[in-house]
Amino acid sequence: MSYAVKLATFEGPMDLLLHLIDKDQINIYDIPIAEITAQYLAYIEEMQNLDLDVASEFLVMAATLVSIKARMLLPRVPKGQGNVEEEGPDPREELVQRLLEYKKFKEVAAYLKSQERQAGRVYTRNNSLELYQHLFTPQDPLRGVTLDLLLASLRQVLKRASTGLTIPGEITREEVQVPEKMRQLLTLLVLHPQGMSFSKMFSKDSTRSEMIVTFLAVLELLKAGQISVEQRDPFSDIIISRRTQELTEEA
Repeated sequence: MSYAVKLATFEGPMDLLLHLIDKDQINIYDIPIAEITAQYLAYIEEMQNLDLDVASEFLVMAATLVSIKARMLLPRVPKGQGNVEEEGPDPREELVQRLLEYKKFKEVAAYLKSQERQAGRVYTRNNSLELYQHLFTPQDPLRGVTLDLLLASLRQVLKRASTGLTIPGEITREEVQVPEKMRQLLTLLVLHPQGMSFSKMFSKDSTRSEMIVTFLAVLELLKAGQISVEQRDPFSDIIISRRTQELTEEA
């Protein structure tokens, strides 16, 4: 009856040493070098018996362990006179430092690997604007109205005003400010929530300069997104409405 022996795969000799230390719960700062060396050599021999290729680095570590074991067996050199033995460096010190550094990097690698697996379970949705733009109807303050139509409406208003215009004996300068007219129009539109006709925004007593300033105020309010204009039917009058607070904030 045949059977197969399966050996664990190690990334290198340091990995194998850590496995042997952890398996026997050995203090890494006080490694029983003879015991570890015996286990390490037994593992290498088992690999050779199974016709497995043994990397040269494993053989180098085996030679290092044997060398440390030999130095541990050498007697201490007496220091000066007397029977006090000299306290030289521990032959295992360099190996311990290499094991500690390897263990540190191995733990970091394991942590990064776990983070990679965790990140692989998370799926994010692309928040590109182009993906959602088609879901929202753009707010167009000029619904069916062009600047030419606005100018044509202004011409009609000016034409009606010029028919009843009388030339006074003295021309007085009128101070009409666009910002003030903008505030007046917004106040007027509050009283007409359904919107009002463009022509009705001009009183019969309005002068040409006041009409022009009113027209400029309409353009500024459109630019600021505070009003909207639309022509509901072909050739019908242009309707001006005050935009709601929500639409103004979105714009």
